[in-house]
Amino acid sequence: MKRSHRVRKDPSELPDWMRKKKCPRKDAYLSGRRILPPGITGRESLGKVIQETFLAYNAARLREGCELYTSRMLEPDVTVGMSLAGALTPAGLGCSCIVPLVKAGFIDWIVATGANLYHDLHFAFNLPLHMGSHLVDDADLRENDVVRIYDVLLGYTDCLMATDEILRGILVQPEFQKEMGTAELHYLLGKYAAEWERKSKLKDVSVLAAAYRAGVPVYTSSPGDSTIGMNVAGVEIRGNKLRLNPSIDVNETTSYVLAAKRSGGKSAVVLMGGGSPKNFMLQTEPQIQEILRIKEVGQDYFFQVTDARPDTGGLSGATPHEAVSWGKVDPNRLPDAVVCYTDTTIALPILTHYALANHKKRKLKRLYDRREELMEALIREYFAHNK
Repeated sequence: MKRSHRVRKDPSELPDWMRKKKCPRKDAYLSGRRILPPGITGRESLGKVIQETFLAYNAARLREGCELYTSRMLEPDVTVGMSLAGALTPAGLGCSCIVPLVKAGFIDWIVATGANLYHDLHFAFNLPLHMGSHLVDDADLRENDVVRIYDVLLGYTDCLMATDEILRGILVQPEFQKEMGTAELHYLLGKYAAEWERKSKLKDVSVLAAAYRAGVPVYTSSPGDSTIGMNVAGVEIRGNKLRLNPSIDVNETTSYVLAAKRSGGKSAVVLMGGGSPKNFMLQTEPQIQEILRIKEVGQDYFFQVTDARPDTGGLSGATPHEAVSWGKVDPNRLPDAVVCYTDTTIALPILTHYALANHKKRKLKRLYDRREELMEALIREYFAHNK
């Protein structure tokens, strides 16, 4: 006997067994915006494309990161640290993204690889880098005095060695003949970079120059691991007195995070890539809690762009959830933690445009100028907890 089926005319009409099933959290799960974007016409602004079409997967994570940065991290009472790993400045991201963010007051302190800061000096000294190809014969490049950073090409003698020559001439100046942290080193280098910009009639091409003008302290977590560090070592052989003390950096960066919390504000981290800069920025909270034994709970806001997987155990891919176990991130603020798995050279220009288009400039915090004051506050609280 053939079974007959009644065709439902109303799509919302359900069989009895479906209607009787209890689903107490279903509405909550399905409370998100419906995915039904309009067709792209080519006339939309970038912000509109992000809002209307970045709806799933890493596009959605990038949209969430842009929204988190712009709507919460850039509140006046939030101190924003940005870490920079990977060869970002050679690709032009210093000029196009980091400098505008610094000028707008959207970055309060920076931790970068020394390589990013060294290559930033090419721009300050008006020494060109060029778009090229990764499909080249590297032995032939070497024969022809050309250096390759994937598809970025630069001259070995007339860019790299010329930068070294200028840098060494700066490092032997009287103000460098003492022990200091890397923030002071980069501030002094930034002063020279700003002067080189002026002489070359360039505007806003150097991160170090922009940070110098804005009072944004710039650190590197491995000062010997770059050509700046190599040149510091080179002039030391000739009797130069510059000595870099990483303990100064550890304590100063920690004081920024503690000061943000003690003022009633919040602390945020924007991590472009992973590596040592990411760890150095995040270790400020374990330094407060574990080493200085001061009561604290972790970073309030976390946004990372990375291409590293979490399952290999490397720090670059470690998630904010894992960071909670170290005290690096406040467990109650995990909804305000976003990880986007993509290339920083894609994400950072989008983030920069979105932030500048959707948020007015902030008053500069000028943390570099307040280093002594904030260190004194850190020391007072340390001894109050460790009598």
